[in-house]
Amino acid sequence: MAATAMTTLPQFSGLRPKFSTAPVRSLAAVQPMRRKGKGALGARCDYIGSPTNLIMVTTTSLMLFAGRFGLAPSANRKATAGLKLEVRDSGLQTGDPAGFTLADTLACGSVGHIIGVGVVLGLKNIGAL
Repeated sequence: MAATAMTTLPQFSGLRPKFSTAPVRSLAAVQPMRRKGKGALGARCDYIGSPTNLIMVTTTSLMLFAGRFGLAPSANRKATAGLKLEVRDSGLQTGDPAGFTLADTLACGSVGHIIGVGVVLGLKNIGAL
């Protein structure tokens, strides 16, 4: 069973606190604060040229490049069973000469981020990052 802690909590009457010296018994156990940020999924706010940032920018850029220049399936290029890309009319309007649509941009950017997260977590797991 969790031990209860003796703490003093300020009592409020309106906006002004009334300070009391009598301890208040809490029903919840007070746990010590743990330090966060050193685990595998800890978030760090590093500088712009950090390894994590460079990996994410590189993977997202490569995926957008692949989608734009016809190396990946898109709304106007579907993949066949043999993984060949066939041109088809999707009906989506675009001002891009290659036919790269907003849906293609969002899809390729999302896949690029997924690949980047996989690379970052894999490198963190083996201790290289």
